[in-house]
Amino acid sequence: MRTSPRSARTRSAAGAALAATALLLGLAAAPSAQAETGAKQHTRTLDDLARQSGRYFGSAVDNPELADTEYADLLGREFGSTTPGNAMKWYATEPQRGVFDFTAGDEIVDYARANGLKLRGHTLLWHSQLPDWLSSGTWTKDELRSILKNHITHVVKHYRGKVFAWDVANEIMNEDGTYRENIFYKTIGPGYIADALRWARAADPKVKLYLNDYNVDGLGAKSDAYYALIKQLKADRVPIDGFGLQGHLALQYGLPGGIKENLQRFADLGVDVAFTELDIRMILPADEAKLAQQADWYGQVTSACLAVKRCVGITVWGYSDRHSWIPAVFEGQGAALPWDENLQRKPAYDAIRAALLAAAKKD
Repeated sequence: MRTSPRSARTRSAAGAALAATALLLGLAAAPSAQAETGAKQHTRTLDDLARQSGRYFGSAVDNPELADTEYADLLGREFGSTTPGNAMKWYATEPQRGVFDFTAGDEIVDYARANGLKLRGHTLLWHSQLPDWLSSGTWTKDELRSILKNHITHVVKHYRGKVFAWDVANEIMNEDGTYRENIFYKTIGPGYIADALRWARAADPKVKLYLNDYNVDGLGAKSDAYYALIKQLKADRVPIDGFGLQGHLALQYGLPGGIKENLQRFADLGVDVAFTELDIRMILPADEAKLAQQADWYGQVTSACLAVKRCVGITVWGYSDRHSWIPAVFEGQGAALPWDENLQRKPAYDAIRAALLAAAKKD
């Protein structure tokens, strides 16, 4: 369980649930990890298979989880990248104005290097988990721009060459596609987004710069707003390299429609896309039908990414139910990840693997 769980997500209903029997039949027809033959095939991890299609498969990790050596060792073996759950957020990196603390983030960097993992930076700018000195302060526009520039510059320079991508601005839109009225929007105006991207690029010319949000997986008002924003940023020559779709899904709300089409339209703007925080929760208790439906969704999301050339990778938000953030935030929900609390593979794992194998055979 995370020490600072992410704020609760909501999702409007989208699409009808597939019949459990059809899902079970589909899962049974898909090749499972156990069905693969040959010692070499058995050793191929999810990231091995993803790399055959030129992508990565990663998992987030939070600092307390590194003490769970069984969990940390499996993450290091199975995945090709990781994202710090909390260690690089503002409250952790600049707890006092102008006083930076990279202890937690550096621990994740060291873990990633020791295990040969690439690292995504998360996140430079977010309305949540801000330090009290910032969120409770009264700032002029010029003061807050200076604070934001200083923060982004220091953090990005510290991790220059250590992360391959940054979630520069996180969750900046409302569900209806209007701008979230966070402290930056209310004080600076919408131009803070372009400012943040430019400052990040100046601090690290080589790192990939992303916008990142939830409830943007399919076609809808919120993803439309990001499409329009990124199109305008590109037209204004603002540095923007990617769009992160978090992928916090829930069985009870239905699978969003048009996932592949949504990924493709952003790719057509000339940016990379990635699933950055994927998990698929359910109302507990879990049962065979729910796990089969979850597996089908994991397979569909993986296949959608693999069908879009510029979908560069998938990151699950933690890989095991043992350390999922969801039970602490969504009462009565959980079982959201491809491994269970005992680090045993669930049907979702087999569905992901089957999708990756299918794509690898085509390439």
